[in-house]
Amino acid sequence: MTHQARKRFGQNFLQDHSIIYNILAHANLAADQHWVEIGPGLGALTKPLLDAGVTLDVVELDRDLVHLLSKQFARYDKLTIHSADALKFDFTALAANQEKLRVIGNLPYNISTPLMFHLLENSNSIEDMHFMLQKEVVDRICAEPGSKKYGRLSVMMQYFCDTEWLFDVPPESFDPIPKVMSAIVKLTPHTQPRVAIRDLASFNHLVTQAFSQRRKTIRNSLRELVSEHQMQELGIDPNARAETLSLAQFALLNLNAKQG
Repeated sequence: MTHQARKRFGQNFLQDHSIIYNILAHANLAADQHWVEIGPGLGALTKPLLDAGVTLDVVELDRDLVHLLSKQFARYDKLTIHSADALKFDFTALAANQEKLRVIGNLPYNISTPLMFHLLENSNSIEDMHFMLQKEVVDRICAEPGSKKYGRLSVMMQYFCDTEWLFDVPPESFDPIPKVMSAIVKLTPHTQPRVAIRDLASFNHLVTQAFSQRRKTIRNSLRELVSEHQMQELGIDPNARAETLSLAQFALLNLNAKQG
């Protein structure tokens, strides 16, 4: 089976069997589970998932690959192939009878962040997610306060879920070989929010504003939303920079910020 990787789809096909084994070892497959694979490519993860006996839905944008996968896995009756754009796909429609989906994928770098947020908007239907991402993105997702890699992505992802770096994946594991290191991250949506916020839109706005100019203190970056006096009353140093604040502190600022 031959397929020319397409740059416009951000295709880099995983071909290292030791990496594939390692990903699936972390995933704890069981035959009664319902998995969703995003961007199955040439089926490197698809086949071992199906061989484990899981129910599997795959979402693939490239119609040529949809055709190849349909032929390659025609004998598997627990596989459904969706020819669709994952950014617009309704993943909750796959979760029947209040079951929880397990999601996996080697995500194209150019859509990885919006795609993860699209999934997390429907996180009630998701048990966990295992994603191959650019290592830099995984580092940012998992960063702790005080780290230079800690930013808006860290805060927003950690609001939605527990984040866990699993292991790095070298460029040589793919064809064609990308110019960057990759990594595997596990995201587990919270069953209950870890912190209380006013609403998602205002929380996202405050966090974005706080990190818009990292060198500024929050006194300056958030002056139109929270006064210095309010910050002091909340026990938050107005001279602190956004990268030092915890998720709980951002939530506290959001609850006390000006509305509208």
